[in-house]
Amino acid sequence: MKTLLSAFTALAAFGFMAVSANAANLVLYTSQPNEDAQATVDGFMAANPDIKVDWVRDGTPKIMAKLMAEIEAGNPAADVLLIADTVTMERMKQANHLLAYKSPEAANYDAALYDADGAYYSTKLITTGIMYNTAAAMKPTKWADLAKPEAKGLVTMPSPLTSGAALIHAQTLAGVSSLGWDYYKALQANGAIAAGANGGVLKAVASGEKAYGMVVDFMPIREKAKGAPVEFIFPEEGVSAVTEPVAILSTTKNEEAAKKFVDYVLSEKGQEGFLKLGYIPARNGMPVPEGFPARDTIKVLPIDPAAALKATDADLKTFSGIFGTN
Repeated sequence: MKTLLSAFTALAAFGFMAVSANAANLVLYTSQPNEDAQATVDGFMAANPDIKVDWVRDGTPKIMAKLMAEIEAGNPAADVLLIADTVTMERMKQANHLLAYKSPEAANYDAALYDADGAYYSTKLITTGIMYNTAAAMKPTKWADLAKPEAKGLVTMPSPLTSGAALIHAQTLAGVSSLGWDYYKALQANGAIAAGANGGVLKAVASGEKAYGMVVDFMPIREKAKGAPVEFIFPEEGVSAVTEPVAILSTTKNEEAAKKFVDYVLSEKGQEGFLKLGYIPARNGMPVPEGFPARDTIKVLPIDPAAALKATDADLKTFSGIFGTN
């Protein structure tokens, strides 16, 4: 997605897309899909025409690896982060890499959706559930269905080594007594594949290469609306969720502009933008996108960001021990 002009050549080598940074004074690092990142930036710049934004996009693990390398080198380019999960943000907070900012927009959010010190704020609710191709013989209703003989060799999922949402999902299901890591062992024994990110899962199931997939909600719901032969369900046991938090780097050289960006994405206007893109807004009192059930009917399974952060290395090792390192 976006890069500083001075770093364009190097970033292009890694597949990043850039916009001109001639007038830029704010840099966003994000894990949003390309079109969503562009829409978010466009909305912000329309509301703040005096501020120009460059952005860089990749999956959360990769964008964070890039940022941490820059921090270690003493020259982080990003001013603002908008990435998948609060666990990653909690790690950044504990390392003193985030600027505490008490946004006035926080009054419109449940306290559980933002850091009490103002280090990061959830912007949306992105759940992970089950998508399936409409030609599939079995119509799943719960997570356990994916380990049944009817699904043998037909299940795909993103890898926590590539996707921040997939890591949160695995940690969340591992904490459910009826599932746990034994569930993942059963999936692997049933021929399930774990590799890449959510986009690969979407493609595999929509094309019929696989019948079932664990995937973030908005992708199959969008594709179904475009005519793809897919369905998405919120399993009976409940769903994991990432909230795509926003935060300001403590090293920002554009603090006031960064604060305006945080306020914008949390504002009603900013949240309406996420709604139009097909996300469930995190802000109270907002509707849900077409194709989603009422927000209060979606059972979101709990996860403690601090505890998940502490367990991350062990959980990645456990997952890799089951599925390998794809």
